[in-house]
Order: sequence, then structure tokens, then C-alpha cells
Amino acid sequence: MPYVFRPAGLGDAAAITGLLNDIDRLEIGRPETDQHTVESDLKRSDVTLERDSWLAFDGDRLVAYGLLWDESGGERVDIDHYVLPDHQRAGEILLDAMEDRALEKARANGAARAVVHLHLNTEPTLDTALIERRGWYVVRRYHVLHRLLDTAEDLVPQAPPGVRLRPCAGEEDRARVHALYQSSFAQHFDFQPRTYDQWLEDVDADVLDWSLVWIVGTEELGDAGFLIARDDREAMGWIRSIGVLREARGQGLGSLLLRHAFGAFAARGRETVGLGVDTANATGAPALYARHGLTVHFAVDTWEAVLK
Repeated sequence: MPYVFRPAGLGDAAAITGLLNDIDRLEIGRPETDQHTVESDLKRSDVTLERDSWLAFDGDRLVAYGLLWDESGGERVDIDHYVLPDHQRAGEILLDAMEDRALEKARANGAARAVVHLHLNTEPTLDTALIERRGWYVVRRYHVLHRLLDTAEDLVPQAPPGVRLRPCAGEEDRARVHALYQSSFAQHFDFQPRTYDQWLEDVDADVLDWSLVWIVGTEELGDAGFLIARDDREAMGWIRSIGVLREARGQGLGSLLLRHAFGAFAARGRETVGLGVDTANATGAPALYARHGLTVHFAVDTWEAVLK
């Protein structure tokens, strides 16, 4: 029976979550995809589901899923692509459509080419020989780290003299976290500048628990760093972002933010906390996380294709 293809809709979120958790089991040994995350992706303002999403069915079974979005407004386009191991042909057909759409989007932005990024587990269900033949190549590796929490040991720390750590309390603080994010991540690989409104959408501001967002600063520098955590993942507490301004690094502010997050999650009864890190991060983040007991859960490669 030939595959059946159609765009995704919000009503498909449960089926997509099921597919992604099947792939999680194969790639990392356990399901870690939450339906609200899938729904958030499908609701992105830079996604038109009719043209930027794809589902492939073998009979009644969903076997492949793709989503495309455009944060840059230029040549950079991102895609998600998931396929079950025995259905590589469906995955290849999705890639054909996604590459065509990526180039169309980039040209509509006024770019002469599309630079497309795709994140894949280092041992993915997708046959990477298939994308290598199409000219895709790895440009970066990320680690998803995790750490067990101990309610007796992981206590919220006291800030040292001259340092203040506070929760993100209102609109002014939210704007401050956005500014700190833009400044501290500006030199990172694949950083895309975001307006305040775009960033609020990125962090799911409407449903984000802002009591798990903290700002740290010093008497000399003022606000100098931030941490955004989430407690809506079933698998573990999650540190979405942590950043410290270049001029404030080396003063222990990142460590203080991490220990504060560990303590907050432990107090909530969480047993595990996790985060993602670029292995080539030039700020010393991988070493910082290692010092605080975070170890590799699994690895993800960023694949790139340049389409003209």
C-alpha cells in the first residue's frame, strides 16, 4: 500500500506525540516527548501548517512527521524530521517536500539560497546515508545533560556578599531577561536575534512559570545573568536557558544560578534535572556543568544543507 501524505493539524498532536515517543524509545531508551510541546510547535506564528507541516501514514499508522519554520527572515530555515526505521522512503519523500519549501521560504525572504538546519540524535532512526547523499553534513554537536537531585543536598543557596539573585517578578523583569538573553547569547553558534515579542513567543510566555526564572547581578555591574527553568516536562525538570554577560563571567554567577535551580527543583520533588549544551561552547559552559554533576544523557547533531 502506498504512503498517504497530508499536512498536520492541532488535532494530530496526540498521534505526533506517540510517534515521537516511539522514536525516543529507539534512540534514547525511554519516551520523553510531552504533548504540550508538540502543540506549542504546531502553534508557532512562523508556521503555516498547510504548507509547513507533513504527515506520512502507512495505512492508519503515522510513520513520519516533518515541520518547517523560519526565525531568521533571511536564508536560515529550520526543520524537524522524524521517521520510523522501516519507513525510510516516507522520510525521503518528506525531505523532498521540505527542501523545496525551505528554498521557497528563503527566496521569499529575498535570499538567494536556503541554509537549512536539522537536529538529529547521533544514532537516529533516520538513515543518515540518505541525507549525506543529498549534501547534508554535520556542523555542530550538542549534549543533553542530566543530573539526579537530592532533597537533603540540593538546597537553595545563599547569594554571597555583593550578589543579588531575584525571581522574574513582572513585565520590567521580563524585558530585562530578554535583554540579558540577547546579549549573553549573541556570540553563540546559530544565534538568531529576536525582538521582545518574538522572544516571548519562543519561551511560551503565556504558560511559562515565571517563578522559575531568575536574574542575578552584582553591586558593580547590576543585572548580569539569568536562568529560565521549566517544570512542565514529565521526564525531568528542565533548564531551558542560562546566560551570563561576558564582562561578568568568572565570578561564580553561573554556578549560583545552577545551584539555585537545583534547589528549587528538589524542593518541588523533582528527582532529575536536565539541560542542553553546545559541545563547542566557547564560554566554558560544558566544564561548568560537569563540575556541578551533570552528565551526558544523549547527544544531538546539527545537520546543515545549503540549497540553491
